[in-house]
Amino acid sequence: MKMLNMEFLMEKRFTVSSHLMQIAMEHHLSLVEFLLLMYFEDATDKTFDVNKITKILGLSEKDVLMAFNRLLSLNFIELEACKDETNKCCEIISLEPMYHLILEEKEKKVEDKKRESIFDMFQKELGRSISPMEYEIINGWLTKGFSEELVLGALKEAIYNGVSSLRYIDRILYEWQKKGYHTMTEVEQGLTNKKSEGNMAFFDYNWLEDEG
Repeated sequence: MKMLNMEFLMEKRFTVSSHLMQIAMEHHLSLVEFLLLMYFEDATDKTFDVNKITKILGLSEKDVLMAFNRLLSLNFIELEACKDETNKCCEIISLEPMYHLILEEKEKKVEDKKRESIFDMFQKELGRSISPMEYEIINGWLTKGFSEELVLGALKEAIYNGVSSLRYIDRILYEWQKKGYHTMTEVEQGLTNKKSEGNMAFFDYNWLEDEG
């Protein structure tokens, strides 16, 4: 009896990765779906064997198939055709779609965090909270392809010239785009050239009046 209990306690244990836990919570996976995904990630044999899975996880065939179909529909897994060592055709489970999803979501979170910081910078420089409309305007600049570096550069130049209007900042960005500036280095070079031509102060330039 003691030997049976020892064998039971020494049965295979699954390793749960932190990214698997996170994606399960974010996408509200059921316990069965989570267990099946954990099984697929941990298993060395990636073939889809329902009988083997039900035995190891202690689940019914119906539960396994339902969870499997939902994971497919969520694009967490996919079936790939292959051949085993006996050259017999079989299907294996690939978790590549889930890994791509995890990477995409991580990149999105990084981008969202960056955007939060740019809005914080605007509020700090303007000395007030930005309105929902101003939020949309700033977000619109980023969506149109203006880099954060350029947007913040336009903000700082507007503040330097004593103007806190987003319309003024928009005009600065429009002029920089028209002149082909993509980085602040290019902007500074352009302003340096104007300074040498007109003997003006480095940032003392009225972009609203520049139509040249």
